[in-house]
Amino acid sequence: MRRLIAAALLSAIVSGPAFAQSSQPPLRCGVDGTFAPHAFPNLQGGVQGFQIDLFREVARRMGREIVIESAAFSGLIPALNAGRYDFLCAPTTVTRERAEALLFTEGYLWTELQFGIRRGTPPIRSDEDLRGKTISVNKGTPYEQWVNNNRERLNLTLLAFDSQADAAQAVIQGRAYANLSGNTVIRYSASRTPQFVADYVLPGTRFHWGTPFRRDSGALRNQVEDIIVCMKRDGTVARLSERWFGSAPGEDQAERIVFPGYGVPDLPGYDPTPQNPTCG
Repeated sequence: MRRLIAAALLSAIVSGPAFAQSSQPPLRCGVDGTFAPHAFPNLQGGVQGFQIDLFREVARRMGREIVIESAAFSGLIPALNAGRYDFLCAPTTVTRERAEALLFTEGYLWTELQFGIRRGTPPIRSDEDLRGKTISVNKGTPYEQWVNNNRERLNLTLLAFDSQADAAQAVIQGRAYANLSGNTVIRYSASRTPQFVADYVLPGTRFHWGTPFRRDSGALRNQVEDIIVCMKRDGTVARLSERWFGSAPGEDQAERIVFPGYGVPDLPGYDPTPQNPTCG
């Protein structure tokens, strides 16, 4: 099934390619369809991006169809918990707070918090340069949480949007001093918009970007993680990363690292059972 994305409504359904007939129902996942280059509208209709290619391939290797629904990120985790989705295709930062409520796969990408600024703005050299400034973010993300956590210390003003595209545009328009997001998104936005510049990376903010499931979905989590591990081993995740982010990941990047066990080590929900997937 395909449905043309209506960006204003942030709602679209995208199915993967035709698979062999399966007795199991289609997998259902949600994604923020305005979060380029991870998932964003395709001029031919539907949604494209790293996440779309990654999880279509996961579903293909599982012999399942997949239905990907686009919605605002702030509503994805509540919809997952309500049973609307089997998991989220959206890149989701694995924090301790989230890991206490959800199950995650190991990370398939690293994410770091990075600021984007308007060209001509003096570079940010430390978070002290943000004092008294307005920071734009995508609503319901760790970026919003960082601003809230540092609002009083740095006298920050938060400007939160339902899409990352709007958050970046606020910087270009002068409504915000800087946009805080993940490094892949900031760099992609800078590559597409001459007025937008990738700038300061917050030290110590490297996290796994993993796939969240409800806590009663351990078997499905492990099955999806086994396939992601196979895709790391055969280079598929690295190739998708190079295609969508513009450079080949090094050997020390999460696209290539197979982490022990299931989930993110040292966080709630981690299962130390050794992985031994059969990779065809």
